[in-house]
Amino acid sequence: MTKNAEHNGSCSCGFVKYSINEDPLFTQACHYDDCKKSTGSAFVISSMIFESCFKIDEGELDATTLPTGSGSGYKPFFCKKCGTYIYCEYERVPGIILIRTSSLDEAQNFPPQAHVFTKSKVDWIHLDNKIPSFEIWYDRDELWPQASLDRLSGLF
Repeated sequence: MTKNAEHNGSCSCGFVKYSINEDPLFTQACHYDDCKKSTGSAFVISSMIFESCFKIDEGELDATTLPTGSGSGYKPFFCKKCGTYIYCEYERVPGIILIRTSSLDEAQNFPPQAHVFTKSKVDWIHLDNKIPSFEIWYDRDELWPQASLDRLSGLF
């Protein structure tokens, strides 16, 4: 993972363009029911980044608040024109946002490093053991790369 790397992304219609100036801290595929509903897919792939690394270069986002299993809710941000979901923030994790990895121009460079909430994955998705999978969640200190943990230690 590299600091001071620039990555660009956009919405489906191209109205919103954004950049991040560091590699993501961690990328994961989430199979939680709320995530599946909000994406209309079997799972969502999100990359965690520092909010301070994210910049809207063009366009405007709108936001709403949606429920979570914990009851604290989260706030997805999406293109005002086409509705593409760009990122979300959780109140319980200040300073960190989760961008939708596939909105990055080079999303293939950030494959999932873990599958989470696999207890609610759809039966027709078959996971192998190449990527760590967790029925609910994982211990960040045991799973994340040391470089990401070092970067994160400056936030808390």
